[in-house]
Amino acid sequence: MTLTATRPAARAGRAAAPRRPARGRARTWALYALLSVMSLLTLGPFIAMIIVALSPRGAPTVPVQWPDALTFDNITQILGASGFTAWTLNSLIYSVVSVVIILLTASMAGYAFAKKRFPGRDAMLWTFIATMMVPFQATLIPLYVLVSDLGGADTFWGLIVPTLANSQAVFLMRQFIMGLPDELFDAAKVDGASELRVYWTIVVPLTKPILATLGVFVFLWHWNDFLWPLVISQSDATRTLTVGLTVLKTEELQWATLMSSAAVSAVPCLVVFFLLQRYLVNSIAMTGLK
Repeated sequence: MTLTATRPAARAGRAAAPRRPARGRARTWALYALLSVMSLLTLGPFIAMIIVALSPRGAPTVPVQWPDALTFDNITQILGASGFTAWTLNSLIYSVVSVVIILLTASMAGYAFAKKRFPGRDAMLWTFIATMMVPFQATLIPLYVLVSDLGGADTFWGLIVPTLANSQAVFLMRQFIMGLPDELFDAAKVDGASELRVYWTIVVPLTKPILATLGVFVFLWHWNDFLWPLVISQSDATRTLTVGLTVLKTEELQWATLMSSAAVSAVPCLVVFFLLQRYLVNSIAMTGLK
């Protein structure tokens, strides 16, 4: 009797629930419309780059006129250009090796600064972070003189090693690891785990989202890096793609060829982002839960 009486009441309660105000729905649609416009404005230059890259040489193109036909001749010419393959391989070596080493050293340093107690820890940390306030252009000449005197000019180690001390990566790793429970590390120590085992079995698995996020950022930083490779690289043996495209530009190539080279150089960045976007979302979600 009581059960049958409560069902109509529950239905009535659901039916009587207030509907969302029309003003709230209007604000939501306005927000969606604004985000859509901003997305189009953001994608506009990229779409224009693709259209110009696929346009025939000398043909009028955006924003003046839509091309009559599209072709892959420009991209084929760039892929077959002398030096392009070597530049792309150099950029991959520069970016991938830097990502691996920076993630390894930054996670170790972040773990030490977050969970270890040693004299001068805070002073060392904030001194290291203070280096972010010094622009790279201010240290460019002394850094080049030092690396050149050590024989690192036009070498891969001279290209990679000076960029490995990444204070931003250490700071991000330290902030993330500080949120991990201390009980996990205490339990591992009670079980007799060494520091290396604690790092490899606890720190690395639990920091995969932030490692993936940081890996994307570091890869993009090094892939698009221009100033240091321009200074230290003196031949095609170590010249990266960004510097190589500048060399092509000095040859007075047409805009379609230059845009096709820029479009090809953007492909690895898009591939890395799409492969790791799941970890990016997890990193944002975990940060919000904290």
